[in-house]
Amino acid sequence: MYALGRQILIELKDCNHNVLNDIDFLRTCLRETAERIGASVVNDSFYQFTPHGVSGVVIIAESHLAIHTWPEHDYAAVDVFTCGNTIEPKNAVKILVEKLGAKESSYIELKRGMLHDNKVSVCQYERQADDV
Repeated sequence: MYALGRQILIELKDCNHNVLNDIDFLRTCLRETAERIGASVVNDSFYQFTPHGVSGVVIIAESHLAIHTWPEHDYAAVDVFTCGNTIEPKNAVKILVEKLGAKESSYIELKRGMLHDNKVSVCQYERQADDV
């Protein structure tokens, strides 16, 4: 089987409170992380929430890096999605832990677009009567 892409979902806890609300720092952080893992940065878009928090995405030729922060909880959720096999998305974990000063972190990896016999394999969710 072959995956079209790999997605890393990163949980960053007990981060440096100040950087989680600094939109310029976070933009630079994600762009530099993308470059350090060998990705080609195409563009970015970030938004500062009131009273606090930032959401942002760095578009890379290979897909994207996205972040959502909750400074009031010293927490950040990061998504690193890469297509193909030229970029190792797990390499972003250590970089982001260091840059955001996370004292606790974890991640999971998902293989996206699993191909088998030239078809995309999907596990479909079927709604049950008690799901209403």
